[in-house]
Amino acid sequence: MGGRITFWFEFASPYSYLSVMRIGQEAAARGVTVTWKPFLLGPVFADQGWDTSPFNIYPAKGRYMWRDMQRICAARGLPFRRPSPFPQNGLKAARLALAAAEQDRIETFAQAVFRAQFGNGADISSETVLRRCLHQAGLGEAGMGAALLERAAAPEIKSALRRRTEQAIAAGIFGAPSFFSGDELFWGDDRLEQALAHAAAGVF
Repeated sequence: MGGRITFWFEFASPYSYLSVMRIGQEAAARGVTVTWKPFLLGPVFADQGWDTSPFNIYPAKGRYMWRDMQRICAARGLPFRRPSPFPQNGLKAARLALAAAEQDRIETFAQAVFRAQFGNGADISSETVLRRCLHQAGLGEAGMGAALLERAAAPEIKSALRRRTEQAIAAGIFGAPSFFSGDELFWGDDRLEQALAHAAAGVF
């Protein structure tokens, strides 16, 4: 048992919701350590010549995805509500996630944001919504929420997120969620178990 995976996720990604809500528990059961990597899919899609989510570009694929999400969330006992508009603007959330990581709270914060968006249909570009998410993640007490919002707007956090997205493109990531075990890329929530097994086996 052991190993490590790198978890690349985007706050606007429906299938990232599924992985964010279970990866911690699934990894711990296998003794695998998770490195959380929020990034932005917009530049990734632009690099492929798209100006929006492929679920919007291909309506039949989009209809299937929403129904698929309904079925999976129902089976896993997760709340689900389609947000509008889609995709959401996850820029502020991603920057806040990097700030939350400095407090070792990226997992709980990410889960709060995904619950707000895909569980309740909330607009995650709203500072009010994000403040609520910080509070739910235990980051809203004694002025910490305001401090993290200020930290998320710092030039170094903005630069870090840009670099993270550039790294995703350079690594060949084309969608979210994506997982790396060593140099091996696994894409999609339905590949999480495979990625964890690969990491636990230490086969690189």
